[in-house]
Amino acid sequence: MDNVRRTIIVVAGALLVAVSLTACSGSDNTLTVYSGRSEELVAPLIEQFEAESGLDVEVRYGESASLAATILEEGEDSPADVFFAQDPGSLGTVAGAGLFRELPVDVVAPVPPRFRDRDNRWIGVSGRSRVFVYDETRIDADQLPASEDELTSDEWAGRVALAPTNGSFLSFVAAKIILDGEEATLAWLEAMEANGSPTYEGNLPIVAAVDAGEVDAGLVNHYYLLRLIDEGGDVNAVNHFMDGTTAGSLVMPAGAGILVGGGEDASTQFIEFLLSEEAQAFFADETFEYPLVEGVEPYPGLPPIDSIATPDIDLSSLADVLDRATDLVAQAGLL
Repeated sequence: MDNVRRTIIVVAGALLVAVSLTACSGSDNTLTVYSGRSEELVAPLIEQFEAESGLDVEVRYGESASLAATILEEGEDSPADVFFAQDPGSLGTVAGAGLFRELPVDVVAPVPPRFRDRDNRWIGVSGRSRVFVYDETRIDADQLPASEDELTSDEWAGRVALAPTNGSFLSFVAAKIILDGEEATLAWLEAMEANGSPTYEGNLPIVAAVDAGEVDAGLVNHYYLLRLIDEGGDVNAVNHFMDGTTAGSLVMPAGAGILVGGGEDASTQFIEFLLSEEAQAFFADETFEYPLVEGVEPYPGLPPIDSIATPDIDLSSLADVLDRATDLVAQAGLL
């Protein structure tokens, strides 16, 4: 990002925070965030918010699904003000329990409706697309699959890695249940297991394994490869955005919601910051996710988010079948 653009963004962000401060009560100088986004990814952004707002932010990091379960257990007495999650399924779980405040219309307005809760209980702040990452020295471009449904054939036996315990993978399975039904989803999972699909703990280990020649391909989120390139330069792995409008090309937001027992003014200020031009540019340039607010460009080389053949699905509904998705992954023998 050039210096002029960065300067404009910083000034705009500072003005936004300054305006927001006038709406705060001024009596609550501490904000507690439960973050399903890793410290490595978002700590610099949170530190920037602290510097600009004057608020102290206490962050509890963890897996999004685990933090959602913790919030459900804590209920309205949760010490958290904001839940910042990596997937809509975890956010929907908290929303479905009635533990999120409804966000103001003017706060959610900059984000397209498909990336926020239908009742404005949470909002997406950055986007990630499911992709097929592959070793271009082992797979030719004309062999690339149009959807995940092709990966159960003998051609792909033992070649496509999965991350069965990963939250994004489970959200993908939940989306597949909604789109294709439980029977078809279980059949796909069982076929992948029978096909000897290698399993890993997360997306980044899969991308590293593909790049190292350990496995030919994998199903992951798009930005992990860009992180690897940013850290190490030349790689053998390539992202393929599949053409089919199936769960395999799902675009999911990371997002946030305000807990019913949380401080409303400071929490709203934090979410407004996440949607500011400054933070949206951070997601694009530093974490390589898609900005969701119009006017901020994605990382160079990524296809426009509107060009991705993602299925038309109500992301709020993922939470309704997330437990069932976990059950089917276990039933298929992948856990």
